[in-house]
Amino acid sequence: MKIYQQTLALRERRRGFHIITSEVEDALPQISEINTGICQVFIQHTSASLTINENADPTVRMDFEMFFNKTVKENDPDYEHDYEGSDDMPAHLKAALLGSSLTIPIRNGRLALGTWQGIYLCEHRNHGGQRRLIITAWGE
Repeated sequence: MKIYQQTLALRERRRGFHIITSEVEDALPQISEINTGICQVFIQHTSASLTINENADPTVRMDFEMFFNKTVKENDPDYEHDYEGSDDMPAHLKAALLGSSLTIPIRNGRLALGTWQGIYLCEHRNHGGQRRLIITAWGE
């Protein structure tokens, strides 16, 4: 069994949902050496998250942002964790809903994503800064 791991520093992005599939693939080219396996992508932050969804129509990403902003509102007076700004606690909640880790099958040296699937960085802060991912792939 082969095991590979790489840390990827993503540049700062504005708040929203961003396709990062090619950045993940480029960060770990050893995936091409695995015929059958698994790739795990983990984000080391509590105010951003990862998900897999539609990679073709940008309005999907806009609708994701609209939905989460309506569902998890800023400036809620009931939030006690508010000293890092009005977007901080909502960012933690959004990240908890979406998750910090993805598991993607590897088939014939490639991520086995569906035709219309892409990996999203979900940036929930107005100024989240650079984000770090740990990408681990294993298999035969």
